[in-house]
Amino acid sequence: MTAPRVLIPTGFGLNCEAETAHAFRLAGGEVDVVHLTDLFARRHARRLPDYQVLGLIGGFAYGDHIAGGLVLSARIRAHLLDDLAAFLADGGIVLGICNGFQTLVRLGLLPGPEAGAHDFAPRAALTNNDRLGYRDSWVKLKVDPASRCVWTRGLDALELPTRHGEGKFVLESDEALSRLEANGQVALRYVDDAGRVTEEWPFNPNGSARGVAGVTDATGRILGVMPHPDAFLFPWHHPDWRRKRAELEKKEPAGLAVFRAGLGSLRH
Repeated sequence: MTAPRVLIPTGFGLNCEAETAHAFRLAGGEVDVVHLTDLFARRHARRLPDYQVLGLIGGFAYGDHIAGGLVLSARIRAHLLDDLAAFLADGGIVLGICNGFQTLVRLGLLPGPEAGAHDFAPRAALTNNDRLGYRDSWVKLKVDPASRCVWTRGLDALELPTRHGEGKFVLESDEALSRLEANGQVALRYVDDAGRVTEEWPFNPNGSARGVAGVTDATGRILGVMPHPDAFLFPWHHPDWRRKRAELEKKEPAGLAVFRAGLGSLRH
């Protein structure tokens, strides 16, 4: 079977492209890392609809001027909106990590309209952490068993590093969040050491209501997540590697499992 083609845009303050590209390759993808300048000017040999996967990486796109992901989302609207719509209409899947999640929310792809159509109207925000400032730490996560997300299918409990200052997921009301939950669009939640969903710091680094750490769209094909699956691809990436080596080597690292689940959904 032909390897899924993966596009990773980079440049202008984005980072983590090497780790994310390596993760997709380990999961069986054929990866192109393309500078945003070439992508917007259509100087790359392939266009977005030629790919099956779009990976929006972490970092500080355009210095996160005004707000995280705002400038990048505006430039995507200006230069790639038709290509993005065609990519999605053809069944493309998207993983947005940290700054990528912020960009997807600004584009309106997350949480998206309930019917699954993509009208690119923002319906949520990722705003400043409750404890102001940049938080860099490992967190425990629980996959919501009701989630329709293809990127978390077959997964349960995860540990991943998180590093952000604007990660609090906000909707217009508690009722809107309840609708999102009922629709299976909350993919990942922060949990404490006992595995309980939490809004408490430091287990929840930003204070997102009901522990929301990752959100999918109504189709389950788009995932935005604040923690970094690209940063846990090998057992020795884990901070307790020396103490838990035997345990960690028995299972696939949680970050790599996310990439493998996403690409695996294209083969079924």
